[in-house]
Amino acid sequence: MRRAGTRPYAAAGLAIEAVGVAALVGWQIVALSSGDTTSTVSAIALAVLTAIGAAGLFGFAVAVYRGSSMARSGGIVAQLLILAVAFGAATGEYAHPLTAIAIAVPAVVEGVLLVITSGQAARAEAGGDDAAA
Repeated sequence: MRRAGTRPYAAAGLAIEAVGVAALVGWQIVALSSGDTTSTVSAIALAVLTAIGAAGLFGFAVAVYRGSSMARSGGIVAQLLILAVAFGAATGEYAHPLTAIAIAVPAVVEGVLLVITSGQAARAEAGGDDAAA
């Protein structure tokens, strides 16, 4: 019997994160269009960079689903960057610990899924079986 392993779950987690980051882009565009920004140029640059991040996460999701080891690595790096954002939200003058937790918990879960998926792929390669990859 063939097992899918954690690869579909890891890919789904990355896709959900991509949707969340894309929603953030929408929020940034609404703020920009309503004049709720201090610097229009900075707001546009931030929206463009956030959109690139969403596209990258979506690309990682597709590639992880297809079994790419480079995408798993990229996904793990993305989770570390998300954890850095969560750390920033938890510290400083305007700290929001609950926001930091809301950002960090999914990143930790996704990071664990990606590491488990990498281990399953390595075991499947070593055994010559692609069932768990």
